[in-house]
Amino acid sequence: MRLPLRSVLARGARLVHRFPWHWLIAALVAADGYLFLRPLWQAIGSQGLLQTLQIRDGAGVAAFLDSGGIAQMSRLMLGLGVQVMAIGLLYRARIAWTITLLLLAAVGTVSLWHGQGHFGLLAYTAVLAGALIGYWRHFDRASLTAGSLFAALSVVSLLVYAVFGVLYLGEEFSPPVRDPVTALYFSIVSMSTVGYGDIGPKTDAARLFTISIIILGITVFATSISAVVGPLIGGNIRRLMHGRKPRAMRKNHIILAGLGPLAQSLYGALRQRGHDVTVIVPSAEGHPYPADADVLAGDASETGVLLQAGAAHARYVLALRQDDAENAFIVMAGREAGGPDTKLVALANSPQHLAKIRRVNPDILISPQALGSEILARTLSGESIDEALITRLLFGEKTPDPA
Repeated sequence: MRLPLRSVLARGARLVHRFPWHWLIAALVAADGYLFLRPLWQAIGSQGLLQTLQIRDGAGVAAFLDSGGIAQMSRLMLGLGVQVMAIGLLYRARIAWTITLLLLAAVGTVSLWHGQGHFGLLAYTAVLAGALIGYWRHFDRASLTAGSLFAALSVVSLLVYAVFGVLYLGEEFSPPVRDPVTALYFSIVSMSTVGYGDIGPKTDAARLFTISIIILGITVFATSISAVVGPLIGGNIRRLMHGRKPRAMRKNHIILAGLGPLAQSLYGALRQRGHDVTVIVPSAEGHPYPADADVLAGDASETGVLLQAGAAHARYVLALRQDDAENAFIVMAGREAGGPDTKLVALANSPQHLAKIRRVNPDILISPQALGSEILARTLSGESIDEALITRLLFGEKTPDPA
């Protein structure tokens, strides 16, 4: 059977919408970080790590920084930062999206500054930044993992900056700092604002550098704590405010996916009869259900979302979306996520789609449109209406033509 062009285009649009674009973008971002770091990896492979990054003592650090080491360290930190944030993009974290854009801007600037041989990377980075901006809606989550990655990246970057700076200015401290361990000790003491006083700056340059460590340390620790603690407690606060049930309590309940009038009316009727109902909506904001409703934001046609809603222990999964194709996808996902006793109910908004939805084998298929139109036609024609007819029409069964 040939499908009409409109149906083919609609199916293609749904496939594009369901494609995990965040995975693709994360892989492209990681590749950008690798390409940016490749010259440094080649130098390390040919010269060795100690020859490329001479950090054995203060004199070696000074010679390294004076001979262009700042550019190499900037390349190392930017490239590694981009690759670390690619992991956060896999979790669709908004903080990872923001930091990645900033890092890509820095990568593009460095590539433009280097000039010859780097314009290809500059163009690739610009296109990648455009893709991130274009798909910003895909990165809308607060992830504890991404927050932890951001915190670790910030602390490590500040430590590298502080240790190298202290070693470079080693003779301008009292007593002089000449080894990495002492530089690390002074950096951590300054970043944490403890300030034991056993090592102190004695020149204006060293004092200004120490001030920068203190200010950056306070900023980094404050933002890192908010990035890690915010997602951790945010879900508990929202649960307390909105009365949502934890996942472990979702048993012998009914899962309802839909926002239309039928879904809202059915929710009220089920709650009046004492049933536990978990509602799945596309977004947690702006849904029409009561504030104390057990609402889960997500795509009900994804198996993972149904598992989170407790489909394995649910009595029914109700696909009551206003798009018949989405209802069919929900039934297929419910077949995978549901338990042996879970019944799948699908709504057919258009009578023309009844046969197609039957192919996914829902346990119950309802068609209010077919019921309403047939009852009205029989009433206007003076034909009889009985309970068996209503049942057949409501559940999408074929009825014999009137004699």
